[in-house]
Amino acid sequence: MSGVGEILKAVGDFGRFQKCLVLLSVIPCLSVAFHQFCQLFMVVEVPHHCDTSWILAVGPNLTEEEQLNLTLPRGPDGHFEQCSMFSPVDWDLDSILAYGLNHTEKCSSGWVYPSEQPPSLLTEFDLVCDRKDLNDIAQAIYMAGLLLGSMIFGPLTFFLSATEWIGVSSRPNAVLTSHCCFAIGQMILAGLSYGIRNWRLLEIAGSALIFAFFFLLFDECFCFWLFKALCGKGYTISCFGRPVVFLCFYISWEMLGPNNWTSMLHFLMAATCSVPPCLAFRFVNSFVYYGLSLNVTNFGLDIYLTQLAFGAVEIPARFACIFTLQRFGRRKTQAVLLVLSGLVCLIITGIPEDQPVATTVLATIGKFAASASFSTSYVYAAELFPTVVRQTGVGLCSVSARVAGILAPLVRLLGQHHRAIPMAVFGSAPVLGGLLCILLPETCGTDLADDTGDGHPPAQVKNLKKKSQKLRKDCCCSLFRPGKGKKPTTFLLKLTKKPSNSLGVILC
Repeated sequence: MSGVGEILKAVGDFGRFQKCLVLLSVIPCLSVAFHQFCQLFMVVEVPHHCDTSWILAVGPNLTEEEQLNLTLPRGPDGHFEQCSMFSPVDWDLDSILAYGLNHTEKCSSGWVYPSEQPPSLLTEFDLVCDRKDLNDIAQAIYMAGLLLGSMIFGPLTFFLSATEWIGVSSRPNAVLTSHCCFAIGQMILAGLSYGIRNWRLLEIAGSALIFAFFFLLFDECFCFWLFKALCGKGYTISCFGRPVVFLCFYISWEMLGPNNWTSMLHFLMAATCSVPPCLAFRFVNSFVYYGLSLNVTNFGLDIYLTQLAFGAVEIPARFACIFTLQRFGRRKTQAVLLVLSGLVCLIITGIPEDQPVATTVLATIGKFAASASFSTSYVYAAELFPTVVRQTGVGLCSVSARVAGILAPLVRLLGQHHRAIPMAVFGSAPVLGGLLCILLPETCGTDLADDTGDGHPPAQVKNLKKKSQKLRKDCCCSLFRPGKGKKPTTFLLKLTKKPSNSLGVILC
């Protein structure tokens, strides 16, 4: 049994401290959801046509309608073409009126947008016609920045802190609560983007939800502190004269030697069976999730209502995970949800383009399954890896998910060849990923493993008797040397030396 798990059971696995930690961890989820998808509402398609002001040099008194009739070709539907115009000529106005213009070319002088249209990324950077692909490329670059930020700033430590401070029974609830706030953030995005059409003001409004220096309120990860302290890093705990509740347990130093410490090689050797399937299901999960979320503008209905529905459907999806994870386990839940989300995407490919309601309903069902699967993957991935390699393992899973997020908007570009291709790709991947889940072990009801060895954790709890003391100045603990029959010796809690035998450590 995990020593960390025993400690959490003894002191309380979901007390006031853990609840406050979870509450703080959900605050950035509101802002993260906004930044993930706000670009969709900053490049909303608006009427536009080529800038043909060249004709005003020969006919300054032309009305706008006359100017467009003379310089823009009409499409099969009778409307003016948005991406082409008649080639400029050096004729006078009478010749143009008499003979007309026949040769067309792409817009060479920019585009004209409705004057009442608030400034958006689309209008300011001309992201239309041949430049329309830059929308998806920009979204892919954002996802690449998300990957780079994860590697540099390590935001997944927020997740690990909240997870490892919480016991087995409440761990899924804590993770899923933060995911519900991510869904609420998407609903807030729909309202903000509908009311604020200026893209700069919209960006400011969404960013104002996060607090500066928010991370200073977090305590360090429990297991991270434990292992780092025992490796002689000299961590000191100051209790500021407040009452302290502590536990005594023994650590066998031999099991924390260099051969058992975290390294990429050790991680790959110790978790060979779990890593490829875990990376695969995180990849396809993120792939189908962003594939559906970023297609909100292509389903045919009002994008603001669709975004609101997409955000709202995630809340019951997250809560449904709480019951399915406990009832059916992690592996079955993950596999079924991935297959369901993939099948829905494949069905969408056969829906006619003039059936936007049916397409949106199916997409919402797919978003439900993908969201539930996403929450499951966070819980599952954290439980698959032991403590000494958990940050490495979950970090690799996060990298896999971010790579999928980069590819998802680029796959949408395949819709230029046939509208069904993107959904076919988004649907096939999760079906295959769901089948790979059968290769993973079941972790439901198990404690977080502490090592990657033969089942013996590095922290063996010998005495889980809760004690409390009121300390006026410094936080003290007792040094035990098992088997020698000596009384405990009190010393300041500052672990700076490697013990020659076993060490009894007090965690405050």
